[in-house]
Amino acid sequence: MFIKKALTIAALSAVASVSYAGSAHALGFTYNAGTFRTPGVTNQGAFSNNVNEQGYTTLDFNNGALPGNDKVQYSFSNGSMSTTAGSRQTGIYANTWAPSGVTGEVNNSKYLAVFTGNDAIIEAKGGKKFNYFGLNLGALSVGNTLKFFDGNKLVRELTYNLMTTLAPVTATQHGGQKNGFFEFFSEGSNDNFDKIVLSQTDSSGGFETDNHTFRIGTGRYIASVPEPGVVLGLVGVGGMLLRKRKSQKTT
Repeated sequence: MFIKKALTIAALSAVASVSYAGSAHALGFTYNAGTFRTPGVTNQGAFSNNVNEQGYTTLDFNNGALPGNDKVQYSFSNGSMSTTAGSRQTGIYANTWAPSGVTGEVNNSKYLAVFTGNDAIIEAKGGKKFNYFGLNLGALSVGNTLKFFDGNKLVRELTYNLMTTLAPVTATQHGGQKNGFFEFFSEGSNDNFDKIVLSQTDSSGGFETDNHTFRIGTGRYIASVPEPGVVLGLVGVGGMLLRKRKSQKTT
C-alpha cells in the first residue's frame, strides 16, 4: 500500500513539474469531489466547500445569463456568447455535458460551455485582486485550458492532461470523462490574480464549467483548504511540491 501510494505521488509530481517548468510562481491548488450547496439537492453540480461561508462569492449560470456583481465581471473575447442550443459555440446551456455532482450525479442546471474561437474571461472589478477561485469542471476533454493572470503577467496555466489526471469523479453520462471541483489559492502576493481565462484549443470538444466561487483579497490566502485533497504548489523554477495540506482556520 505504501509503495503504491509513493509511486502515485511521484507520478503526479512528475506530471506537474513538466507542466510548469520555467515558472517561478506559487499559485497552489487542490482538487476534490466538491460538496452540495443545499443538503439534499444533488442535481445542480458540485460546489466549493466554502460556498456558504462569509467572505466568499458564488456565481452560477442558472438564469441563462452571464453572472456578475460589484466584485466580478464576465465577458467573452469575441464580445458576445451564443444563445443557440447545440451550436457548439461558447455560451450557456443545459444538457448532458453539464459538470456532474459530487458522486457523478446528473447536473440539470445551466452551465458555461467554452468552444474554440471565443474565450470566457472573468475579471475582478475596481482594481481588486483574487486570492481564491474554485470551479466545478466536468466532462473534461482535450483542449481544455485554464489561465490565471495578474495584469498581463501569466501566473499559472492548467491544461487538460493534468486536470483529467487529477479530477476524482467519473460520470457515466459523460462516457467516462472526468469531473471534479478545483480550487486555486495564492501562496503569496506574487501570485494574486485579477483575470481568469477559460479556453478550448481543440475543436473536437468543449470546456464545461459551473458554480464559480471567488474571494477578493491580496497576499497569502488564509482560510480552510478542503480535505481530503492533494495540494500542488510550485517551489521554484522547474520544481513542484506535492503535499498534503492541513486545514487552516480563518484568522
